[in-house]
Parts: sequence; structure tokens; C-alpha cells
Amino acid sequence: MYRYQSQRSDDRELRERLKALAEKWRRFGCARLHILLRRDGILINHKKTERLYREERLVLRKRRRKKYAAEQRVKDIPRPTRPNHVWSMDFIMDGISGSRRFKTLSVIDEYTRWCHKSEVDTSLTGERVKRTLNEIAEVYGLPETIIVDNGPEFISRALDEWAYHRGIKLFFIRPGKPVENCYIESFNSRFRDECLNLHWFRTIDHARQIIEQWRQEYNTERPHSSLGYLTPAEFIQQLSTAPSDGFATEGTATAKATSSI
Repeated sequence: MYRYQSQRSDDRELRERLKALAEKWRRFGCARLHILLRRDGILINHKKTERLYREERLVLRKRRRKKYAAEQRVKDIPRPTRPNHVWSMDFIMDGISGSRRFKTLSVIDEYTRWCHKSEVDTSLTGERVKRTLNEIAEVYGLPETIIVDNGPEFISRALDEWAYHRGIKLFFIRPGKPVENCYIESFNSRFRDECLNLHWFRTIDHARQIIEQWRQEYNTERPHSSLGYLTPAEFIQQLSTAPSDGFATEGTATAKATSSI
């Protein structure tokens, strides 16, 4: 009996070249990779390219996001070494009498533990976050890095564009990993325990008044074990009067801002 013997080779070199091109041009599909193979002088039918493309599991997954954020993301968790080096911010929810909810955006300096602002409202969008940071910048300047979670306000185009033009790096913690934003999480637990849980808020203005009063006390009266039981204001003052070590200028500027509150 006569039987047809397949003449198909294992195409090992061709497969390796296809995978190398797919690795270099990660967003190219089969059609573009086929053109690149032909440009390399490899005579191959487009059907064969498609078959090898499928067998090597190089098929692209469709992206659902419209664009990547323009601002550079930090790869390693930044640790603060001086004032205005690393800030962190987060939201916390609470309610007004009558079951109406409100949000509080808190922004802290991780090195000095100084709380720059606690913005309170029933709705805080990315535009509002940007405006709040601009208000803080007028008094305290801006940091090199801001640590945030993946909330819609923080991944918004408004905040991304703002950070890009200001040259500020954004560090987005991994989903489900609040420990990567430990400073603001610690702040929020104190805020909840020492302020929100102790008060019934009648109106949004009443909530703003109580929260602002607590923020002032947090900065100027509450001792922190991590600061040697100094208040943030005392710690900043200590930096401003210390011998020149790279912190004096920034510490003096922050101390002036402290005295104006």
C-alpha cells in the first residue's frame, strides 16, 4: 500500500523567530508579524503564519482601557527621608444624621506625619482632588511622590494630567494590599477612632467644623510614638532648628506654615 508522507518540518527556527518578533513588538497582531517575517526574507504563506501564531499562543487579548496613564508609576514602594518627599492620601466614609453619606479626603506628609488637609463633602471627584492639592501647594509646596490606592478619583484623567504637568510621581498600591499605604491607613484608623466614632454630625458644615478641629489637634497636640512622642508641629520645629543636614530649609518653611494655622 502507498501512503502519503507529510513533508512538514517542525519549523523550529521559524517559530523562534516569530516568538522573538512577538516579544519585541508586543502589541502587533498576526498580520503585522507576518509582514515582518517577509521583510526578514522568510518566504511564508499567511495561513502558515496564522497557524504558528495560534499554536504558540501569541494571540493578543483585547485591552479594555482606552489609554495608559501618562504619568510615570513608581515600581518600588517609596520610603520618606525628609519633609515633602512622600505624601499619601485616601478617602474615608461616614454619615450625617438622616443617613446621608459624606467622604473625607486626607493628605499627610509621611515623614513628619503632618496632615495637610481633610477635605469633606458629599462628593469628591478627581477634579476636586486636583483642586485640593493645588490649595495645599500654595502653603506647603508639593512632594516628589504621592501614594494612593486605585480608587476612581485617583486613577482619573484629571489627577493623572495634573501629576504629569507638575512632575510628581504617583505610586498606586496593588489592589487588596492596603499595607503598601500604611501611613494613611494608620492615620485613618486614628481618625475613625478619635473623631468620627465620637460624634453625631448634624449637617455637612457641622462635620467640616468638627473634623477640622480634630485635624488641628492632631497636628499640634497629639503626640506620636513614631516621632518620639512629639507632635508633628514639634517635630517640624525640631527639624527647623537642627544643624544644617538637608532638612533645615524645608523644615523652616513648613514650620512657618504651621504657625500660620
